[in-house]
Order: sequence, then C-alpha cells, then structure tokens
Amino acid sequence: MAKTLILYFSNTGNTKRAAETMAQELGADLYRILPEKDYTAADLTWTNAGCRANQEQNDEASRPAYRGALLDLTPYDQVIIGHPIWWGIPPKIIRTVLENLDLTNKKVASFATSGGSDYHDAQKAMELWTGLNLPQGRILSSPSTIKNWLKTI
Repeated sequence: MAKTLILYFSNTGNTKRAAETMAQELGADLYRILPEKDYTAADLTWTNAGCRANQEQNDEASRPAYRGALLDLTPYDQVIIGHPIWWGIPPKIIRTVLENLDLTNKKVASFATSGGSDYHDAQKAMELWTGLNLPQGRILSSPSTIKNWLKTI
C-alpha cells in the first residue's frame, strides 16, 4: 500500500474536515499549511476589491508566505493536496508551497472545498503550478463524495 500524505490549506475548516476524513479513510498522514500571516474575515471579503485575498489572487507574482518548514516528502509515494477555491482557483499560498516541494516520482492529486465553484479552473491551475498532468480533482463536500473520489485516483 502506498504511503500517502495529505497536504492541505484550510482557512475556515471545511478543507480541514475533508482532509481529516480522507486521512482516516486512507490511513494517511496530514500536514496543514499555515499562512505566515493569518487571514481575517476582512482579508477574505471578496466584495472589497482591495481586500488581501483579492490582491493576492489577482497578482500573478503573488506568493503568500507559509509558516514553518514543509515536510520531507521522501517517505511518501502519494501526495494529495487540498485547498479551498478562492476566485475560481486555489489560494496563491498553494502555489508558494508547490514551488518549494519536490514532487518528482510522486503520485499527485488535488481536491477542494467550495460553496459554489466547480474544479475546472482549479485543475488547470494545479497542473500549471505542479507541471504535472493530474488525475481529475473534485470539489468534496461529504464523506461519500470523498470515498467516491478516492476510488478514481
């Protein structure tokens, strides 16, 4: 059986719950990506064009910092990356993390949580940011959607 790491970013807890359910299902390890500077509700107010998240998501050069050091991926065969959907794509902190990981010879997949988006644009972003052709990611909202998606990857 492949040794799996679920690497995730969760600001409101939705992605965390999905990652924990997935880890339990797979017997996988979990690693939570934490931002160097926490996001406040004001930072995520999408109706405010000047909010932090809008600025980050709209700036191609944005690479929000994360806290601490990333895990050594050497012991893992599979890495599953979880994130919310912000403005149709993963938060830019995911890009920062991906640029600092060596995913060589790893089976990689990604998933998200969202209140209304699909995974189409996020899939394109994840493939661009990893440089890999990934299995189809999915918005996961319940234990049954998680179990069904895991069967596809």
